[in-house]
Amino acid sequence: MYIRNGALVIILGVKTYFRRNIFKSLRFRIILLVILAGIIPMLIMKTLLLGSYGKRAVEVRTAEIQNQCTILCNQLSNSGYSTGSTTEVIRTELIQLSNIYNGRVMVIDKDFRIEEDTYDMDVGKTIVSENVIRCFQGKGTTDYDKKNHYIEVTSPIPGTERNQVAGVMLVSVSTDYIEGNLAVLNNKGNVILLIASLGILLVAFLSGLRMTKPFIRITRSISAATEGYNEDYLHENTYTETMDISDAFNKMSGRMKALDDSRNEFVSNVSHELKTPITSMKVLADSLLSQENVPVELYQEFMGDMSEEIERENKIINDLLSLVKMDKTANSANTMNIKTENMNELVERILKRLRPIAATRNIEVVYESFRPVTAEVDETKLSLAISNLVENAIKYNKENGWVHVSLNADHKNCYIEVADSGIGIPDEAKEHIFERFYRVDKSHSREIGGTGLGLAIARSAVVMHRGAIKVFSQLGEGTTFTIRIPLTYVR
Repeated sequence: MYIRNGALVIILGVKTYFRRNIFKSLRFRIILLVILAGIIPMLIMKTLLLGSYGKRAVEVRTAEIQNQCTILCNQLSNSGYSTGSTTEVIRTELIQLSNIYNGRVMVIDKDFRIEEDTYDMDVGKTIVSENVIRCFQGKGTTDYDKKNHYIEVTSPIPGTERNQVAGVMLVSVSTDYIEGNLAVLNNKGNVILLIASLGILLVAFLSGLRMTKPFIRITRSISAATEGYNEDYLHENTYTETMDISDAFNKMSGRMKALDDSRNEFVSNVSHELKTPITSMKVLADSLLSQENVPVELYQEFMGDMSEEIERENKIINDLLSLVKMDKTANSANTMNIKTENMNELVERILKRLRPIAATRNIEVVYESFRPVTAEVDETKLSLAISNLVENAIKYNKENGWVHVSLNADHKNCYIEVADSGIGIPDEAKEHIFERFYRVDKSHSREIGGTGLGLAIARSAVVMHRGAIKVFSQLGEGTTFTIRIPLTYVR
């Protein structure tokens, strides 16, 4: 019992190995394809050639026999066969025809009696067959019996009167000679096929080895890449496909390296941003502790500064929490609180909260709605994205400037545009503005305030809605952000 179970396990293991490692191998499939592409056409060609030769040989032999029969029938007619006499010369020619073609010749009169038989077996006997009857009707026949390997030809013997048939010549010829030739050709074909098959097997094996080498090198390079990032990217240019794989892998490696660098920079920025307010508060506190008899006014001033630093750190932490929540939501669509919202009212509510901030700098906020728009969105997340864009447009604007917000839609998407007359964004900075903690002008941003996370939060919120956000900006002239959100949320 144990031996039987062990054998069964071994058999199943071997089957699994072949199924996973052999039959799914690209090398095995290339070898199999080359073998099939080489051997199958040769087998088909061999079969067609032998069949064509056999058919052609039978046709030629049949035509020769028909020609000889026609000649002999005319001689029989001219020698007075219709009177019942056959010359010795005609008999000799009939025997000669039988010997040359290794066959049998019979002459049948109009009463279906056999008058001449080169085998001398059935003279005087009556023969009735379909071919003989058809031949007496004035039409010669040919028949090839492939199973018994013989050709049968009937030819009418003309009588003295027009369209009269005085008799029939029936010739049966063996095709063993043709079958023998076919057997010889078949043997030679098998030898050639065997030699060619061995050559094809060798070519298939070498082709499989050579054609899969680039993929083996790619596998090794990818395996080596798991050890860490380096500048030695994959360059496999043997085939167009390997070039495409190399390009895709290099792009992926570059992207992963950029993400890794971004994570490191993000951790560094978070540490710096959180440490700066704490350091400022510690300096203020140490300054107060190092002094004696400090006036109340100075305490109030220092406490006010410390309160601002605490508020700044609180804003950083809140923004980080929002960003982390959005990253988590992006990986789980079920956490999205999707509802049908009136986008016109949503934008109105956001601008109502931000207009007082704009009024402090005499910035005019204009809202333009082209049509009523209803969309399936997460109100909280999308409101955060729009608020960050409008707030940035106000903060990084000029005194007495303007912010223009517009809402439009087509049959599929909702479009929200936030334009300002602010300081603008340099071209080299446009591709980085959605990165976390990235600031175009760090010193100016510090004076204005903010954490450097607003645009990253806005982009995450838009992406979670299966939308897109684009920026158009001219340095010193202003910036325009365009948000595209599908009207129907696709989970």
